[in-house]
Amino acid sequence: ICLLFVFSRLIFGTLYPAYYSYKAVKSKDIKEYVKWMMYWIIFALFTTAETFTDIFLCWFPFYYELKIAFVAWLLSPYTKGSSLLYRKFVHPTLSSKEKEIDDCLIQAKDRSYDALVHFGKRGLNVAATAAVMAASKGQGALSERLRSFSMQDLSTIRGDSSSTVPPSVTVRTSSKQSHPKPSRSASEGTGSSGKC
Repeated sequence: ICLLFVFSRLIFGTLYPAYYSYKAVKSKDIKEYVKWMMYWIIFALFTTAETFTDIFLCWFPFYYELKIAFVAWLLSPYTKGSSLLYRKFVHPTLSSKEKEIDDCLIQAKDRSYDALVHFGKRGLNVAATAAVMAASKGQGALSERLRSFSMQDLSTIRGDSSSTVPPSVTVRTSSKQSHPKPSRSASEGTGSSGKC
């Protein structure tokens, strides 16, 4: 039944009045303007009230059926429900409280503008700080990544085979591993035999 209400409200409570509001704007008929403006004011109040009543009264028997009937009553040209509610309740209430509502709206607008500027500045500061930190960390991470590459890794990336890597580079990369150093006399012996 909830789905039926949503569908009927969409068709009869929103699309139908929107189309006739368009026709009123197109024809420039003042009576139609006033009629549909009263409807939209009442419908906005109904939608606002419905947000809260749905929470507390959705268990009530025939709750959704009553809401469908209420929207039909608002729209009906015979009952003129929206016009009746507007003239009897909404207009007198808004007229008597108009100055207070306007003052509250002006204060809320000023506060929201100040809050928007304040949070906007804070947001920009946070974003700038985050960007600088990310850039500095990124640069440090890039240099660390480049340092971690050995010449063997770089030659593999270039597509060179491992046989083209100079032996001195291979010794450097393997110097991290613990190999016993040849004794000085052994290296001198190979050096003297190389001269012969």
